[in-house]
Amino acid sequence: MKIALVTDAWLPQVNGVVTTLIELVRELGEAGHEVLVIEPGQFRTRPCPGYPGIELAVSPGRQLAARLDAWAPDAVHLATEGPLGWAGRRHCLRAGLAFTTAFHTKFPEIVHAATRIPVGWGYALMRHFHRPSSGVMVPTEGVLQMLQRRGLRNLRAWTHGVDTDLFRFAAEPGEFAALGRLPRPVWLFVGRVSYEKNIGAFLATALPGTKVVCGVGPVEAALKARHPEVRWVGLLPRPELATLYAAADVFVFPSRADTFGLVMVEAMATGAPVAAFPVDGPLEVLGRSHPDGSRPMGGVLDEDLQQAALRALGVPRTEARERAEDFSWKEAARLFAGFLVPARTGQAVPRDAAQSVTTLSSGQ
Repeated sequence: MKIALVTDAWLPQVNGVVTTLIELVRELGEAGHEVLVIEPGQFRTRPCPGYPGIELAVSPGRQLAARLDAWAPDAVHLATEGPLGWAGRRHCLRAGLAFTTAFHTKFPEIVHAATRIPVGWGYALMRHFHRPSSGVMVPTEGVLQMLQRRGLRNLRAWTHGVDTDLFRFAAEPGEFAALGRLPRPVWLFVGRVSYEKNIGAFLATALPGTKVVCGVGPVEAALKARHPEVRWVGLLPRPELATLYAAADVFVFPSRADTFGLVMVEAMATGAPVAAFPVDGPLEVLGRSHPDGSRPMGGVLDEDLQQAALRALGVPRTEARERAEDFSWKEAARLFAGFLVPARTGQAVPRDAAQSVTTLSSGQ
């Protein structure tokens, strides 16, 4: 199958959406599909306001249309609601092409946190964007139900995975050489240091030992100034990130806005149990109950983040790894391909064909 994947989130951005799409493209290629990725690096760009490091395509409509027409895809998927997503939507509607979309990020909540624009306005825009979609892929059942209440339709329950070879299991938390020997326990957060991640809740929670934050973002400088006791490591290559996860006693995920939270699964794959609030993403990631019914597998959910973190210290690392192994990129890619629709009326979506993944780079 020839698949056109249009996304505003791609390398060199570092976030869960980019990781998800890269793994998806890899798995689709291994399954025999051919994927054309249309991403910001192929266009003139400008920085996203308030989010340095995220580049957005400027006036991409004509170039994008030409790429799609030349590719003649069997299926079109618009992965994001940014400039490329909107340009892809506009071209598909004009050309009479059916397409699917995805809801990866709670942009209305993010915009509200940064600007106080009402969340309801943001979801009105989301409804408009996704209305013509033949299927909106959603990473958790909780988010799916929320979107149904917000008036979105044609929703499809999707999932994500984890690379259990890269994020290897450590029976005991190790040392991360760049930080030296830290007072234990080590409490780790990995993610974009931005408004919606609610990192302040983690940093303000009284916990023994050492807090470590891995990531960069628009509120980084303010949080560093307020919390000099925290160890800040910036961005890391993924092999080093795997080592950092494995050095943590507990992975603390304070976000209430994430639709999934892939970093939790990566941390659990190394053996680090998770402490989080009982909200959409963590409820999915920690969705399997412990056999004794006392808590979820792999971590602890509690409205009191301090209690969740302290109780997570008692979760066996083998249990965290076991829960991570429930998530498979192969299964995520299989579901994705099954949700795709024929781009042209009367045309079947081929389920075989194609031998390689094609990612157009800048200048092609």
